[in-house]
Amino acid sequence: MLLKSTTRHIRIFTAEVENNELVPSENVLTLDIDPDNELNWNEESLQKVYRKFDELVEAYNGEDLTEYNLRRIGSDLEHLIRAMLQKGEISYNLNSRVVNYSMGLPRVDSQGELKPA
Repeated sequence: MLLKSTTRHIRIFTAEVENNELVPSENVLTLDIDPDNELNWNEESLQKVYRKFDELVEAYNGEDLTEYNLRRIGSDLEHLIRAMLQKGEISYNLNSRVVNYSMGLPRVDSQGELKPA
């Protein structure tokens, strides 16, 4: 059975991706970061989220795999993303099809760059 957790910027599935399709799996979690491309990412910031995901999954090792546990992991990752946005490690993508300042209104710094509020 496919379990999932969906937040604004994180989707977690108990599935593997095969031929661009999700195939339910009891042994694999698939993480989709910022599926709507609302944020600008670099490889370092993506790896930070992946590392935190691995830590959180390891912390639940041995526990039942439930939607509740997946939601907790998703929420923790969402908090990490908000902190990264506030620190300027990532930024809003103003060319996104949907501009949604769900993590705070951006502000402009002295060099004209957008920063989260």
